Formats: sequence, C-alpha cells, structure tokens
Amino acid sequence: MPIGSAQAPLENSLIANMENGGEKGQAEPVPSVLAIASQGREATKDEIQNLPHIIGKVPFEAWAAAILGAAERFGYYSTIITWQNYMQNKRGVPAVPGALGLGQSTATAISNVFFVFQFLSPLVFAFLSDMRLGRYNTLLLGLCLSLCGNLVMLATSLPVALDHGAGLPGLLAAMVLIALGVGAIKATISPFIGDQLPKHKPQVVCQKNGKLAVVNGSRTLQLLYNTFYWFTNIASLSSIPATFLERQIGFWTSYLMACVSLLVATALLILFRSRLVRITPGKNCLPQALRVLNLAARSGFDLDRTKQSYQRQSRAVDVPWDDSFVDELKQGLLACRVIFSFLFFYLAITQMHNNLISQAGQMKLHGVPNDMIQAMAGVACVVFGPIIQGLYNFLAKRCIEFGPMKRIAVAFLICGGAMAYASGLQKLIYSTGPCYDAPLACPASENGRIPNDINIWAQLPVYVALAVAEIFGLVTASQYSYSHAPKDMRSVVQAMVQLSACLGSILGIAISPAARDPWLVIVYASIAGALAVCSVSFWCIFRKHDAVEKASMK
Repeated sequence: MPIGSAQAPLENSLIANMENGGEKGQAEPVPSVLAIASQGREATKDEIQNLPHIIGKVPFEAWAAAILGAAERFGYYSTIITWQNYMQNKRGVPAVPGALGLGQSTATAISNVFFVFQFLSPLVFAFLSDMRLGRYNTLLLGLCLSLCGNLVMLATSLPVALDHGAGLPGLLAAMVLIALGVGAIKATISPFIGDQLPKHKPQVVCQKNGKLAVVNGSRTLQLLYNTFYWFTNIASLSSIPATFLERQIGFWTSYLMACVSLLVATALLILFRSRLVRITPGKNCLPQALRVLNLAARSGFDLDRTKQSYQRQSRAVDVPWDDSFVDELKQGLLACRVIFSFLFFYLAITQMHNNLISQAGQMKLHGVPNDMIQAMAGVACVVFGPIIQGLYNFLAKRCIEFGPMKRIAVAFLICGGAMAYASGLQKLIYSTGPCYDAPLACPASENGRIPNDINIWAQLPVYVALAVAEIFGLVTASQYSYSHAPKDMRSVVQAMVQLSACLGSILGIAISPAARDPWLVIVYASIAGALAVCSVSFWCIFRKHDAVEKASMK
C-alpha cells in the first residue's frame, strides 16, 4: 500500500483514539515527535509497514553511560597508540621515538598477544557480570584495573626507570592489568548503555507537522550506539596529543594523560550510580542453554525439537524451559554466527595499531609523529558518523531497507578496499629511494635518519576507509548482539564480539613473521583478498535475515 494512501485513515484513527475519554468533539493536543511511548499507542502491522520510522527519546542516563565509556576510550588510546614505537625502536634514534628496541616483528607479535588476551578476558567477565556481579559492578572493576595498569606504565616509563631496566617488565605487567580491565569494560559497556533505554514495542505518535510515524526502538538503539561510537572516536583523538607528548617530552606523559582520563571515567560512574539503570544479575541460564544445545544435537541439530511444546507432544517429556527460551537462544546463536564472521575484519583493524604505524615510519613525516597519522581514523569517524546516521534517517523515512546484514557486507567490502590500498602504497614505498625494499636499513638512510621519499599523508585514505567500515560494521555488530541476545546472557553474547576480535589477533600473530620488509605488500594484499571473499560469502549466507528482521517487527 502506498504511504500516501495509508496516511489519512491512520491519522484519523489515532485522533479518534485520543478523543476517547475527553469532551465530545474536542481532540487532545497532538504529541511531539519525541513523545514517550505512553503518549502514543502500539503500532499495527500495517502502520509498521507503511509509516515512516523515527527515533524515540534517549534518556539522560544513556548519554551519561556513553560519555563515561568515551572517557575510558580516551585513556585507552592515549596508551596503546605509543606501544609500537615504545617496543620497536631504541632510545635516542632521531627519526622516531623509542624505548625498548625489540624490532618490528617482535613488537607486532607482543602487540597481537596483548590483543588476544584483551579479547579473551571479556568471556570471563561476561559470565561474572550476567551471573553474579552485574554489569555496573563489573564495569567499575574494569575501570579500576585499567587505571592500575596505566599507573604501572607511568611509573616504569620514566627515564630513571628505563635506565634501571624496568621498561620491559613494567610493560608486561601493565599489559596484563589493562587487558583484564578492558576485557571487563568491553563485556559490559555496550549492554550497559543499551540497558538505559526504556523497552517497548513500536509505537504510533503524531509529529509536529501532524503526520503519523512509528517510534522504532531498534532505530533508537541504533542512534544511541552510533552516537556512543562517535563519542569514542572523539575520545580516540587523544592519540594526537599523546604522540606529540611522546616525541617531544617522553612516553610517560601520554600515560599520565591516560591515568587522569580513567580517574574521570571512574568518578562519573560512581557519581551517577543512583540514576543509572543497574540490572540485577539473573539466574544462571548457561547450564540450561547447554542442556538445550545437547538435546538439539541429539535431535538432528533442530532447536525447534527442544521446545517444551514439541517434547510434550512427541515424547511426553516435560523439560524445565519454555518455548520462548529456545526462541531467544536461537536468536543469540544467530547473533554469534554473525559476530564470528568478523574474523578477517578485525585482522585488518588491528593493522592500525602495529604494521600501519611501522609503514608510516618508512615515509617522510614532515614533522608529524609516525604513530599520529592513525588518529585520522578517529577524525574520519567523527566526520562520517553523523553523515552515515543521516543516511540511515533518509532511507528510513522513505521506507528503503538497509538492514544489518547489508551494512555488515558493505563494511567488509570497504575494509578490504582499505587493505588493497595499503598494499599498493607499500609497493610504492618499495619502489622509491633511497632504500627501496629496505626502508631505513640501507647506508643511504644515514642510520635511519632518511626514510623513503613518500609523503606520510598518502596513508590517509587507508584510515578514512577503515573508519567508514567500522561505522557500518562494528556499530551494527554491537546493536545486533544486544538486541538478539537472551536478556540474561547479553554480556556473554557481547563477549563473543571480543572473541571474534581475539581470533583476528591470533591470525595476526600467525602472520607476524611475514610482517617485515620486503614481504608487507603480500601481507596487506592477502588480507584484502580474504575480506573480499568474506563480503560476498557473508551476503550470500545471511541476506535472508534482513527480511526476517523486518517481518519480526510486524
């Protein structure tokens, strides 16, 4: 049915409903577009199908949670952005700052081990959060652990500490604490932010222009996560002052900045404690989920056969779960399948924290720290985040579908394009003097003073493309995992996002021996090819779920 033909009858229906209970012939005032759900009414199937979908009101508590999450990211990026130089380069080298002098391959391997540990730890904290501590307490614990790790980095990166050999043991201890802290935060921050939104079915409201629209909770959650991601990317720009401080004064200054930011985040969480929604940990539904999966395996891997209604009818057996639990579990397993498709995507994203920083160090810096250019990904996210949200709004108002599966497939394709560009850029570096395929390592470089004759800003398109891919892909993954997870397992399903990133880092460790000159062209090209295959395969396998998603709202 065309939208125009449905509009007038629907408006009349809503106005008539509003008139009930009032004086005859007198309609109550029309609510605004940001009216809360109780001022409208539940939408019908036809209204969901034909009316434009709008975003509902986001409460203060949700914004507060998003801001404290961004403050944590400010501290995180202040720290990790400096680690590649800190580990790879020696102290006193004129071209780039350094501390430990471990070399690129070893530094990349240590970096990937850190990311593996960081991405595995959310599984432990997710179970603690959903079953015992709750998301608020787990988040507070994570902030405290991260703060302790950064204090260790601050103390052991001081020149006097480096002179006495404290640099490497201090780095390893700090990495453990920060990985645990970030793991606790990653397992809880996205579902914690989502918890702050009121839950309701699609509602019909009148806008200021008198037209009807459907307040869509999914689009409201999408806006909240997009905005949170926008906040975190503003916070990630802390890498810009951190890299200049590292170069001009010393590494310890960037870690001091991180400590201050984490103190602010912890203070915000404690200050707003009474206003934030704190979900009480539910029953331990994991054993029950495992029993369902075991029964499904013995029933031809058909979850529908594990439902209470089927078991009673076909086997006269009474199982201790209801049909809705099985349906929720099916949705959660689908979310996990989608999440694990991000394996090569995360492999590409982690290149920003190691190999791409090293690539920048092989180029003419023109006064820019080699690890500062990575901050351009955050700048691109800040610029393109509102543009992409505007695209979503434009399509939704015209009832044009751009579902989560389509957005993720597009993200994989764009990410692959970024890696293909990085491969071409590395080839250009190897084709340029003075050192060609041995940048900074030939006699003509004058002991690493003269890089190959390529401008560092040639790297900019890589970071812009990766930023756009993150907006389409990672934000969608967070939204999808929250909205499709069983309510008592949301932190666990969110931890699957980090586990997928962990597998990407394990791949990074596997290829780290090849992450050195003159093989880097092949490394980047291989990642690009894998992402191209992933994009096509993902769309072929999961595209039907966009239609299912739309049908489920009706």
